[in-house]
Amino acid sequence: MIFLCYPKCTTCKKAQKWLDDNGISYELRDIKENNPAYEELAEWYKKSGLPLKRFFNTSGLLYKSMSLKDKLPDMTEEEQLKLLASDGMLVKRPIAISGDTVLVGFKETEWQKLI
Repeated sequence: MIFLCYPKCTTCKKAQKWLDDNGISYELRDIKENNPAYEELAEWYKKSGLPLKRFFNTSGLLYKSMSLKDKLPDMTEEEQLKLLASDGMLVKRPIAISGDTVLVGFKETEWQKLI
């Protein structure tokens, strides 16, 4: 499993603690230091079955400062993926990837069902 997080994020800390408490091994990846590439994001998006908007950190300062709430609806899927790949702080976190399972954000009930 790959676990992408931002170490200062409290939700990421909760998710990491949950993984540790449940004995689930993972490869830790700092989303700011090692931002997901376009190809990775495209693959995870397809596997997740989620709308692409769910991959955006809508509560983040960068998202707000770029007025993305207004811009995203007019952007193509490719443009959105390129934007996500440009800065890890735009990406919703944590993200857990294991095989064909992709979890975005941390909701313990979702994680229990899928992991």
